[in-house]
Amino acid sequence: MIGLFIDERTLLGINVWVKPLKFSISIGIYILTVGYIVTLYPFSKRKKNIINNIVSWTLLLEMGIIIYQAQRGVQSHYNTSSALDSLLFLGMGILTILNVLVMFLFIIETIRLKLKTTTSIQVAILIGWLIIVAGSWVGGQMINQLSHNVGVADEVAGLPLLNWSTVVGDLRVAHFFGLHGIQIIPLFALWVSNKWKTKSINQIIIVTAFGLIYALWIGFVFYQAKQGIPLISV
Repeated sequence: MIGLFIDERTLLGINVWVKPLKFSISIGIYILTVGYIVTLYPFSKRKKNIINNIVSWTLLLEMGIIIYQAQRGVQSHYNTSSALDSLLFLGMGILTILNVLVMFLFIIETIRLKLKTTTSIQVAILIGWLIIVAGSWVGGQMINQLSHNVGVADEVAGLPLLNWSTVVGDLRVAHFFGLHGIQIIPLFALWVSNKWKTKSINQIIIVTAFGLIYALWIGFVFYQAKQGIPLISV
């Protein structure tokens, strides 16, 4: 945030510190989410510490690379313009893969174990993990094409802060909703369990339906982006 006020340099049409700010917020939310959700699993203290350390340290290193590239005034993602840039981009990819493996571990353990919560919330957590893996897959699609926009270069007009393209399709929309499903769907399940005192099976049905609708929304915005259509056209 300080960088936004003291550094006027821009990259791809926005201040160089906008991306580190966005990632710091998103990563912070994710680390807090994992830190809380892991307490619901009947893991040993050692296993919880291993998971927390893998998630925290890998994302800290990724955040460090993003900040380092921002202060250099160059792209952190999709940047293969030099050996150093390529190495840093590869490093972020490896760190992301480690986190995806942790997500798969959570999926397996959510299916296998009984969590310290209601069944409907456990179902919501499982759907959340499945959706966040889908969101990570969308991130892989951006890596494959070395850009987040579809059809044109990334230097186009975008929404404030989020910077999602308002001119062409932008895969970051589906990526965003995919990554934050692990917060949105369990919070919806918690709201349902608090506000609607009904049978557990009814809560499970509602939460599952919400999860499917949420997944369909991600599929829709992904398809929309691949067709070159922006989420919001300005």
